[in-house]
Amino acid sequence: MTRAATELCVTHGAVSRQIAALQASLGVILVTGPRHALILTEAGAQLAARLTPAFGAIIDAVEAARPGAVREIEISCLGTFALKWLIPRLPSFLEAHPEVRVKLSESYVPVDYRRDRFDGAIRIVEPDQLHARTEATPFLSQHQGPVGSPSMMAQLPTIDALAGAPRLHSATFPRAWSVWAELADVSLPAATMEREFAHNHSLVEAAIAGLGVAIAPWAFVAPDVMAGRLAAPFGFVERSSRFVFLRPEGRKDAAVDAFRDWLVAEGAQSPSPPIPSTGPGG
Repeated sequence: MTRAATELCVTHGAVSRQIAALQASLGVILVTGPRHALILTEAGAQLAARLTPAFGAIIDAVEAARPGAVREIEISCLGTFALKWLIPRLPSFLEAHPEVRVKLSESYVPVDYRRDRFDGAIRIVEPDQLHARTEATPFLSQHQGPVGSPSMMAQLPTIDALAGAPRLHSATFPRAWSVWAELADVSLPAATMEREFAHNHSLVEAAIAGLGVAIAPWAFVAPDVMAGRLAAPFGFVERSSRFVFLRPEGRKDAAVDAFRDWLVAEGAQSPSPPIPSTGPGG
């Protein structure tokens, strides 16, 4: 209720009264629970799911009717992916589509267009992972591998040496080391030292600073590896997950179509990671 009141520029009480009037008109309960933690009932969830695309279509139609209007699309994105992959490439999209403005918002949570109001989202998606009422377009493969500062990695010539280095991981994917070890067919002993960071962009900066070795996605570290700020002598292994663009199912939007198609083209041109190896010498 509070968020709705803020968005509509009315009081909390005004929203509550409108919800009560709507429930009385429909003859069904749409929300339930204590006032500070309301949730949608099944009827409320179904109504919201069916109305959301219609509200989106109304917004798009109104924006398109304005002469010379610029269409703004909001894209929810993983923060580190936005910083390291998306934003450096974004000028090419804006140059090709001056009629579209792109607003980026950072999020890691699963997408649910019964709740979410953005126009599209970029997430890492596993093959069996589903997002309700979305159209999913994979556009970039997912590779992971160990990275560290050049000076640190020069001191780790073998997998055994690598296993003894301080291990960095992010709170958003604490299983990174074990997943990489399984894919690379590597046996890792227990870590002698671990350091955790809240987000992947902090993890990458920690690896650059020489605080340890991180298992990181190639898309997150490619600019730093190619610039010599990070070294990846053991290469990267491919995971089954993919970077995927998620948009509301059935919602027609030329600006979002253009952004999706641009992502697919950019993904196809993205440089491939170094191949896996057992050591710097291959």
